[in-house]
Amino acid sequence: MKNELREQLKRQLKADRQVVIAAFKEDGKPEKLLRSLRQSVDAVLTTAWHAAGLPQHTALVGVGGYGRGELFPYSDVDLLILLEQSPDAATTARLEELVQLLWDLGLEIGHSIRTVDECLTESAADITVQTSLLEARIICGDEQLFAALQARYNAAMDPRAFYHAKLLEMKQRHAKYEDTAFSLEPNCKESPGGLRDLQVILWLVKAAGLASSWRTLATSGLITQTEAKQLMEKERAFKDIRVRLHLHAGRREDRLVFDVQTAIAESLGLTATGSGASMRRASEYLMQRYYWAAKTVTQLNTILLQNIEERLFPSEGVAVPINARFNEINGLIDIAEDDTFEQTPSAMLEIFLLMTERPSIKGMTARATRALWHERFQIDAAFRADPANRSLFLQIMQAPRGIIHALRRMNDLSILGRYLPNFRKIVGQMQHDLFHVYTVDQHILMVVRNMRRFTMAEHAHEYPFCSQLMANFARPWVLFLAALFHDIAKGRGGDHSKLGMADAEQFCREHGMSDEDTELVVFLVENHLTMSQVAQKQDLSDPDVIQSFARLVGDERHLTGLYLLTVADIRGTSPKVWNAWKAKLLEDLYKITLRVLGGEPHSTANELRNRQDEALATLRLYGLDAHAHEAFWKQLDVAYFLRHDASDIAWQTRALYERFNSEQPVVKCRLAPIGEGLQIAVYIKDQPDLFARICSYFDRKNFSILDAKIHTTRHGYALDTFLVTEQNFAKNYRDIISLIEHELCGVLTYPEPLPAPGKGRLSRLSRTFPIQPTVDLRPDERGQYYLLSVAANDRTGLLYSIANVLTKYKINLHTAKVMTLGERVEDVFLIDGAALSNARNQIQLETDLLDAIKV
Repeated sequence: MKNELREQLKRQLKADRQVVIAAFKEDGKPEKLLRSLRQSVDAVLTTAWHAAGLPQHTALVGVGGYGRGELFPYSDVDLLILLEQSPDAATTARLEELVQLLWDLGLEIGHSIRTVDECLTESAADITVQTSLLEARIICGDEQLFAALQARYNAAMDPRAFYHAKLLEMKQRHAKYEDTAFSLEPNCKESPGGLRDLQVILWLVKAAGLASSWRTLATSGLITQTEAKQLMEKERAFKDIRVRLHLHAGRREDRLVFDVQTAIAESLGLTATGSGASMRRASEYLMQRYYWAAKTVTQLNTILLQNIEERLFPSEGVAVPINARFNEINGLIDIAEDDTFEQTPSAMLEIFLLMTERPSIKGMTARATRALWHERFQIDAAFRADPANRSLFLQIMQAPRGIIHALRRMNDLSILGRYLPNFRKIVGQMQHDLFHVYTVDQHILMVVRNMRRFTMAEHAHEYPFCSQLMANFARPWVLFLAALFHDIAKGRGGDHSKLGMADAEQFCREHGMSDEDTELVVFLVENHLTMSQVAQKQDLSDPDVIQSFARLVGDERHLTGLYLLTVADIRGTSPKVWNAWKAKLLEDLYKITLRVLGGEPHSTANELRNRQDEALATLRLYGLDAHAHEAFWKQLDVAYFLRHDASDIAWQTRALYERFNSEQPVVKCRLAPIGEGLQIAVYIKDQPDLFARICSYFDRKNFSILDAKIHTTRHGYALDTFLVTEQNFAKNYRDIISLIEHELCGVLTYPEPLPAPGKGRLSRLSRTFPIQPTVDLRPDERGQYYLLSVAANDRTGLLYSIANVLTKYKINLHTAKVMTLGERVEDVFLIDGAALSNARNQIQLETDLLDAIKV
């Protein structure tokens, strides 16, 4: 009999599920699916309950989401088996059989077995239990027992304590998700602005007896009918996405990860548009919709929480007049009249300016926030053309404090996007370039924040050199404007730097900025990528490179502005992209260029003399004889001294001046002077496959190579220097240094055949958004060497694969610059070799390299 019942209920569940899911795929109504799945499970549970033969005074209760009357395709079925008294042995046995049956049916149940007293005890001790009971719903059994539970639960509820507990819980949850609704892979249930935030509001008002739904919230006056409608629309959109996530994954899955975004978008009928640089993926449309919805939820949640708090904790705050339009109440700014923004539209900018001017103001009242939110549509072309409004916006950008808070609030309330229509286009826009981890609007605000931090004494320890430069930079607010516009044209197709330059120039002209400041902002927006490209891809020891860059920037103010914007920009892409090596390259380029702009000729002779003198001064500190270096230095040409810092020259000289004719390889390793990674010097009689052999060793150790300088002495020795990183260097660097010096020396002393390059595994992100690998080979400006540029998805063994191909063609490598941008790698090699003299060989080399870097 039990087996027959189990099979019958399994067939019933399966059949119902198929019908419900088929209906959803046809009509796309998530609420209908959630209700139908819940009804199907209700019916099965009722049958199973009656078959269990439990005592009369027991009840089966749905709690949590299931108690709310919703069941997502792969969500848990949360149950409370409510007892009048503790079960005896016979009842316990029947309960165990019931629970086993439910598991056998394939239901993911989360269950508890408690008396009324036990429910209340657990509820008082655990906010999670208290919340789940708030949504309790009887399925079958003793209704009087359930009513008794509800009566005692409601009597024990303290709405104020519940409010504080849920608010704390929400803050902790938001912190877990980095306090942003704009994560590129959000959790549609738990992330800020998601379903859980909506549920928190309903829990709070239900616990306080203020309302039980969005409609009753509106009738109670906590929100308007329009706001209730917006919240219901966003809730439905999130439920729709969550249902599709479950069905696509075939399990409980609430994360909109990159892997599934396209599939979910297409299931919603969204398609890609455009082609080439102007193409927008279906997933980009989906995510922009999601971010706009989450942004609306976040803003309306703020209003609701303030209104609920005012009902639960009424206070008689005294309104202190600020001016005719605004008052300050308990540290919040409030409008003097309900129609302040309607009567004085410019007050929509003035309120943010006042907040930058008054440190005592910590935020806005719910009334001010709501009025601002609803009146934002008054910001139109006429508003933007009003000189008074233009002056107010510039004053916000020039404020001595509070700029970032103002801009973020303006973005949250859609004021910034209404005032700058082109900014509105990039709100919630994703960036699938494998190194930005923020949407375009959030990245821009992050860059402005980074730039602003350079002006603040409390952050001077983070970037001392940047803070020093900013302290002497006149009118730093001009840089904030450049940061605001540097990526504003992303996603329009074409060169966003050129398009953004036009936007920036129009803004500056319309806002009455001087020709000097306008030209600087336009220059910075147009060239915001240039300094990074020169520093990381070109040879900074080449005087022509420095002279060309110096001509581009023209003077110290342009150079300093571009340097500060570049640092702030790279730091604002992702926490993983910035490193000490990039910092050093940019600072070196800045200082060398500054000397040239100051009139000091960047000649080879001057640079050679300066570096040698500085290296000799360091060697004297180590107690070396004044002539100890001479024999070794005679084997080094000018290129060596120009490509190495004085500290590196001194370090290598100290290690090799007595061993420069050694028959055995010399491997020396130290903590990199830049403060990150290890610097490894390899000295050995040159051999054709040396670079590939060293890369193979690093590959086996999972070291990442940031930089390589390859040099051959006049007497045929290779002197190669590498900067490498690995996660555990900082913890065990002494042991690792000793291990590298011993092992790498052994690898080079007793060489074995090179292993075949492995293809490695791409990260999940790279698999989802693969880039087209590119190889570009062209002569340098002097025609002396060739520049080989390679771009590909990052993976283990990539550099070794490239080195293997270069070895095959007997290519001589002089320098290697390895630029890792998140999941993307852009490597630049300075090479020469007999094989490059033949055009056919060049084409074949490029082809073989493309094959090597593909996965």
